[in-house]
Amino acid sequence: MYNQSELKEIIDRALISLSYNTEASKLIDPVKYILSVGGKRLRPVMTMMACNLFSDKIDSVIMPAAGIEVFHNFTLVHDDIMDQAPLRRGLPTVYKKWSTNQAILSGDVMAFIATECFLQSPPELLLKVFRIFNNAAVDVCIGQQLDMDYENAAIVNQNEYLRMIELKTAVLLAAAVKIGALIGGSDDKDADLLYEFGINLGIAFQIQDDFLDVWGDSKVFGKTSGSDIVANKKTFPLIKAMEKATGKQLKELQELFSVKEHDPEFKIERVIGLYNELYIKEETENLANEYINNAFLLLRRVSIDNSRKKELTNIASSLIGRDR
Repeated sequence: MYNQSELKEIIDRALISLSYNTEASKLIDPVKYILSVGGKRLRPVMTMMACNLFSDKIDSVIMPAAGIEVFHNFTLVHDDIMDQAPLRRGLPTVYKKWSTNQAILSGDVMAFIATECFLQSPPELLLKVFRIFNNAAVDVCIGQQLDMDYENAAIVNQNEYLRMIELKTAVLLAAAVKIGALIGGSDDKDADLLYEFGINLGIAFQIQDDFLDVWGDSKVFGKTSGSDIVANKKTFPLIKAMEKATGKQLKELQELFSVKEHDPEFKIERVIGLYNELYIKEETENLANEYINNAFLLLRRVSIDNSRKKELTNIASSLIGRDR
């Protein structure tokens, strides 16, 4: 069995060795840049781990796993443009380093580079694997559109929010482990269990990300606390608070998130104060735990000896900050 660091090294080498049409170097330089600036390689590593559950031979899953990572980074290039984000992993984003037009075009070509990676799947599984990836890619775009729609929506309910993060965040992780399992030789039942495991894990991860923005230690989290509050993002704590608040509390919440001139520190302090009055911290933790518990229950149901699940269990546990 391979461990996480060994699999990360394998995927890093695969990404470095990708072949490109270099007729227009300006098109490819941003691609090489975004793929070289690090990241945990979570999705491709979990793709290979899922394969390794069922087979000790993982060579045939490396290129599809690379395709998952290229596609994920393509979404980041375009997301950074939409969010006007100046930094990614502490370095200038592609559109800042080059230009918006260059980032759009280089992002576009990454989608087709990802496709080429998937075309190197085992021939007997090519159609099945590619359809799983393609469906997930469309879902990610739908999730991003819903996220954009919700930015200007007066009311977003809990079910709408959960569906949005399922599409935007969870489906690619779910597709990754399902693809890995199938290439490793799993049957459809186990592959589907791993897909649902990925969905629950991805949703739990996003809810915990929302939680940490409000109540996390910024030194540990690596992100300024309250940044989502300042940006008026529709996160789970805000959606739940709007649902529970009445009277003066609701009026103050609405005012805090509609007026742009608030001092950021004052806004963060008052919003967190209202969240605490409404017991939003406990609501957020409880929902995250519900999805976390579902994820591990699904993983236990996969018909492979538990000893082979150790690495996948460890990476899932580290992702959502839980010891298992």
